[in-house]
Amino acid sequence: MEKEEHAIILEYLPNGYPLEGKMMPIAQAIGEIKLTLLELVPRKGESLEVGEKVYIGEGKRDKIYYILGRLPKEKLTEAAKEQLETFINKIVKEREKEFVEFFNKADAINKRLHQLELLPGLGKKYMHEILEQREQKEFKSFEDISKRISNLPHPEKAVEKRIIQELTNMERYNLFTQ
Repeated sequence: MEKEEHAIILEYLPNGYPLEGKMMPIAQAIGEIKLTLLELVPRKGESLEVGEKVYIGEGKRDKIYYILGRLPKEKLTEAAKEQLETFINKIVKEREKEFVEFFNKADAINKRLHQLELLPGLGKKYMHEILEQREQKEFKSFEDISKRISNLPHPEKAVEKRIIQELTNMERYNLFTQ
């Protein structure tokens, strides 16, 4: 499995979690590629900024001492959740091609459920329209999807909402995160 090289800081708690009693600085972050929520311990004397990109790969890390592990969803602070939305919005725009490809390649999970139906706001009706349209010609962009399927709520917003759901709730199926 490919490891994250960089993470974006969502929240920096210089004194650790208020109710845990340990006064160890901790950063809540999200991996840039795999979108994994992580808890990071900064090096002594380092201060981290919200939104800052830090190196967490192999070898010497300048600001991060070590990766504590995955960040449990229930530990995500409110400030981190807000940052998460901003970050996910940016990622979906930057990696549009990848997410449009999802609309072109999405498949049935089982006989009753299709991956497309897991996107918020997309039901069976839209799923069938998307499948028909992509059979004629693959989608090129979110705009192309919106133009070809009438009354479809913004496809990029549906993707953003789904990623946030996967990161903040326990979902049975994850489409975009691990």
